[in-house]
Amino acid sequence: MSAVDSLVPARFLTIISHFVIVVTIFWSRDNNIKSSLPLEYTQEQYDNEDRNLVVALAITIGMFAIELAGFFSGVSMFNCSQGLLSIGVHASASVALLFFLFEQWDCTIYWWILAICSVLPALVEILLFVAVFGLKKKPL
Repeated sequence: MSAVDSLVPARFLTIISHFVIVVTIFWSRDNNIKSSLPLEYTQEQYDNEDRNLVVALAITIGMFAIELAGFFSGVSMFNCSQGLLSIGVHASASVALLFFLFEQWDCTIYWWILAICSVLPALVEILLFVAVFGLKKKPL
């Protein structure tokens, strides 16, 4: 198996691990929300923080949809640059989100993880979509 061929399963597995952790955070977001609030908080503050975290998680799932669409359509499946970027950021996101989940980090940190580890590879994926379908370049 060549190095390029081994990037494909590694990329898929890191994306799926990131996705599983995001779903886990969605199911157990209560502790992270409470860690973002002062000791005494109102229900309105809790609902506002919960809404912000749910929006961030929903954006992340949307970024997964974009990236997986490019991956499964073949646009970026064998693109080495996108593969390495995707593996790096999704592996980093998996580690960071595990800390976020277990250490009950503040919810504002999630937005930074989202921007670096989900939006960045999705934007590159969109650029590859434009290059392949708009400019009629080969997907490699």
